Amino acid sequence: MPDFPVNPKPFLQQQIGKKVLIRLKWGLEYKGFLVSTDNYMNFQLANTEELQDGKSNGTLGEVFIRVPNTQQAS
Repeated sequence: MPDFPVNPKPFLQQQIGKKVLIRLKWGLEYKGFLVSTDNYMNFQLANTEELQDGKSNGTLGEVFIRVPNTQQAS
């Protein structure tokens, strides 16, 4: 992890096609392949799995996550 600020937009563009984990403000997590992100940094994921407390709640397929709901993306 760099010791200086990183612009998230180019970083997210590099993650397209890779598996990512999105954590929401209320604790749910979504793991899937990043299909796209927009100028607001909303996320579109494919083959998405919903996780709660580290346990799978099932597979959702394709989802769209709005950035106001997001706590962390990795």
